[in-house]
Amino acid sequence: MSGVLALPRNLAFYTVFYAGSVVVTLAAFLTSRLDPRIFRAFVHAWSGLQRWSVEKLLGAPVVIEGSGPLAEPALYAIKHESFFEAIDAPTLFRLPVVFTKAELFRIPGWGPAARAYGLVPVDRQAGAKALIAMMREAKAAAAAGRPLVIFPEGTRVPHGERRALQSGFAGLYKALGLPVVPVAVDSGPTYHRWLKRSRPITYRFGAPIPPGLSRDETEARVLDAINAFNP
Repeated sequence: MSGVLALPRNLAFYTVFYAGSVVVTLAAFLTSRLDPRIFRAFVHAWSGLQRWSVEKLLGAPVVIEGSGPLAEPALYAIKHESFFEAIDAPTLFRLPVVFTKAELFRIPGWGPAARAYGLVPVDRQAGAKALIAMMREAKAAAAAGRPLVIFPEGTRVPHGERRALQSGFAGLYKALGLPVVPVAVDSGPTYHRWLKRSRPITYRFGAPIPPGLSRDETEARVLDAINAFNP
């Protein structure tokens, strides 16, 4: 993004996306206990608003490489460089179930709405009972045909860095018995900054990893695939 256009593009993005977010997310909160179809429509509208604002206002096209989401249920392990891919999940997938830090569910308003959509809290300090409940929710979502999405590094990682996967990923992979699709994304240089840039954000879907492999092999393959854009 040239220096001349950077500021006006960013001003347009922040004005439209954040002002629109207030309206759409408020509507989502108010309908979260009503008709689930209306509530989900508002969630998808918020996600779609971000995608539209990124592409049309920032001038940062979203590119998808590889085969894209599978027709059957799968666990998608996605690189996490910025808030972009977290908000974009309902646009990238159909009714995704996202594994999210448990502390976020304690945010007033957001927490109940997230539960209503079907997000699953992940508490790394939880005991066996909470972990069993998490697995039960994940299996129910997969049985309903919803894609499962996890950011296996556990937090946002600066572009170019490679970090070990959180230990819970291997347990989830083993318990679910689903294929894992690793997804690389290079949103960091575009989005994880106050002055965002006009450069493409690319998702690269890797080859599905079948269930039943060893932990070491699975984690090594996922790590290599989600870090495809790292130098």
